[in-house]
This record gives sequence, C-alpha cells and structure tokens, in this order.
Amino acid sequence: MASTLLRTTPALRAGLRASAARPAAAAIASTTFVRGKATLPDLPYDYGALEPYISGKIMELHHSKHHQTYVNGFNSAVEAVAEAKAKGDSAAAAAQAPLLNFHGGGHLNHSLFWENLAPHGKGGGGEPEGKLLLWDKITPEAHTTTQTAINKDFGSFETLQKQANTALAGIQGSGWAWLVKDKTSGTLGLVTRANQDPVTGNLEPLLGVDAWEHAYYLQYENRKAEYFSAIWDVINWSTVAKRFEK
Repeated sequence: MASTLLRTTPALRAGLRASAARPAAAAIASTTFVRGKATLPDLPYDYGALEPYISGKIMELHHSKHHQTYVNGFNSAVEAVAEAKAKGDSAAAAAQAPLLNFHGGGHLNHSLFWENLAPHGKGGGGEPEGKLLLWDKITPEAHTTTQTAINKDFGSFETLQKQANTALAGIQGSGWAWLVKDKTSGTLGLVTRANQDPVTGNLEPLLGVDAWEHAYYLQYENRKAEYFSAIWDVINWSTVAKRFEK
C-alpha cells in the first residue's frame, strides 16, 4: 500500500507543516515538494473485511468517494498554485494554502488511517505488540524492570482506550484523535486535530481515529460512542508498533 501513496509522503508532511507554521503567502514555497500527482492508495483488505465493526458500505464510500475527493482537491490546489506562480500572481498562489492543508491533510490522514486497520483476528484487534510494549526502567536499587510504553505514559492499555474515546467524544464537529510519539523524548500522548489538520512538528502520528461522521454514520447513526468502542477491534497494532520503532 505504501508504494501507492504520494511518493514523497515525508515531504508532503513537511510541506503541510510549513503551511501551518507560516503565513499563507510564504507557505506557497512548500508546494515544491510535490513530485507527481497524489493517488488514492489501494487497501490491503476488502471493503467488507472489517465487518461487523465497520460495514463494507461505509468502507467503500469512505475510501472510494471521500478519500478520492481529498486526492482530487489536493491535486487541483497544486495545479492552481503552479498556474498562479507561472503568471507571477503570488496572491492567487497564496489563496490555495488552506486548500493544500485541508485536502493534503485529508489525503495524508486517511492514508495513515487505512494502514491502522486490519480484519479482526487477522492482524486487527487485541493489544499492542513489538517494541511499543517495551520500556526498560532502572530502579533506584539498580534492578531493571520492563513495562510497556503505553503503561509508562498512560498507566494501562485500558486507560489509553478510555482516554482516546473521551478525546474522540469531545471533538466538536469533525476531526481526528491521534496517539502520537514525541520525537525528542519518545513519550506517548494523545492529541486531537480539527477537520483534516495533520499531525506535524515534533510529534509522530502512530494511530489515528477518524471522528468525521462519514466514518461511521451509515452504520452507527448518532451512536458515535459505539463506533469509537468498536474500532479497537480492528486496530492493526503491528503497523502502530512499526511507526513507534522508527
């Protein structure tokens, strides 16, 4: 799947980070990171593979329609910037910065999201594995004990789930909740982002949950708390662990 993403995903994130951190006119320079058009990534599972936790119909619409819209919007914004720059119209180029952030963020967030998921019992669900579970602590008595990184930063896996679900429920309107790693300290934390704003800066996104209505409404209607609880049964912890190990 990774090969079908925009091939300069780190550069994409860098460009979006620059767009968020600088005035719109200056952010246009960040569009030079694009090499070729963004494309919709293939899924490594069938649309119906995540049932009953996420319906096949939702997955089909979410992937083939909503994500495709972000891909199309991002490519259109990049083309508009190129045309404006060719004409020397910096104002028109700068006007595309919000669209680059929204559609580029939507493409990046969803590309990570699909990799976060796997069919239940076939890579999805259960508890984290790999180095995500390893944290060595030297006690004052010089004895070494091992705890999970999640236990260190959240107290327990169950606490992580509860805090993540609370963060998701607290999102006003549309957005995402992310399990992130501080690139400097290695500490895990939870953050939320409005709309399609990507996780940037010193935080590495490990696991994202889409709280937009299009991610759940056809199946769960206004019972979004049920969706937040159900999605843990199809989380691909192997992918999360690999991101954590980077």
